[in-house]
Amino acid sequence: MNPTIRSITEQFPLWRQAAQTHLPALNHDEMHVLIGCGTSYYLAQSVAAALNESGVQALAVPGGEWLHRPESYLPAGTRPHVLAFSRSGESTETVQAAIRSRNEGVHVTALTCEAGSSLAKNADTVLYAPTHPEEGIVMTASASLMLLLGLRLAGLDVTAEGIRASEHLLNEAREGFAAAIAGRSHFVFLGAGSLYGVAQEGALKLQEMSLTYTQAYHPLEYRHGPVSLVDERTVVVLLSHPQRVAEEIKLVGELQSKGARVINFGGSGDLSLEVSGNASIRALSVLPALQMLGECVAQTKGLDTLTPRHLTKVVTLA
Repeated sequence: MNPTIRSITEQFPLWRQAAQTHLPALNHDEMHVLIGCGTSYYLAQSVAAALNESGVQALAVPGGEWLHRPESYLPAGTRPHVLAFSRSGESTETVQAAIRSRNEGVHVTALTCEAGSSLAKNADTVLYAPTHPEEGIVMTASASLMLLLGLRLAGLDVTAEGIRASEHLLNEAREGFAAAIAGRSHFVFLGAGSLYGVAQEGALKLQEMSLTYTQAYHPLEYRHGPVSLVDERTVVVLLSHPQRVAEEIKLVGELQSKGARVINFGGSGDLSLEVSGNASIRALSVLPALQMLGECVAQTKGLDTLTPRHLTKVVTLA
């Protein structure tokens, strides 16, 4: 078992710890802007959707955009609460955006896996969850932990039963992935609502870990053009939304008729994996399995996921 697999399969005790962390209540009358880069931005998208669904106004913005062009996302003069996501707490755009926000009198909350980081030092509130000690360049356990903290802010109750269900899903998915991915080289991830950010994260993980072409879309948006790329080399990973079952069943049939092999978390497909709960619960539940999918595809190519091409553990700009 390599360190990447250990960081994926051994993350659940860390979930149990993070599920007990005391979190502040959010002000329902305030706008919340969630920022991050790469994986952290995709997590922010899922959390923002969950917050909106719980009655809290939220918007996810890439860290660099919030640093340089905040007026493109909110009217000038708006003073939101900023929640900044960063595993290392050292991502240049996110740290600088936090500093600028505080200089303008905005309250900044950091969600990070490094308590002594630059982001933590430049935040008013710090939400901290230590990650797996063997986690490498590619974010695995840390991504799940920051998503867990963010979804708890949106009111998600992370239970022991739910954590066990996610671990079971990971093991079940790992057993089925080999047949599902055999002979396939084009991967598409689909998710709606709070599952969309996680779909993007799944696509990013597979791309980083296996140097494979990936795409991510909302399920019905995929039919408006991108579906032209589907053929016998395609795997579609569908994160089924509990409120869109009938629509997504039709979509699965269409994709299979065009040659795609479908891995469906929460619905029927060539590989059907059972997931229950609302969309936010599913977003957290499926994430370790999506991380393992990247590792499985990398193994078919003989690639070492500890040394992904052109990537570093912390992205900084001079």
